[in-house]
Amino acid sequence: MGSPDEPFIRLDQFLKLHGAADSGGHAKAMVQAGKVKVNGEVDLRRGRKLRAGDVVVIGSVHLEVNATTLGERE
Repeated sequence: MGSPDEPFIRLDQFLKLHGAADSGGHAKAMVQAGKVKVNGEVDLRRGRKLRAGDVVVIGSVHLEVNATTLGERE
């Protein structure tokens, strides 16, 4: 678990940023349906805080959270 001061992006924001979800509702549906893995495990929390180095998998697509991604969240 990261420190409170460590930059993060929420899972639903990450999915929208990378075009895996068209909207927040679409991201929520994907996550709740168990279609998204974080660091190898299905995570049903759309608000999960992702930090640099985390890996998100949707189907056969693997996306890694990095400093650039964290800077683009605003």
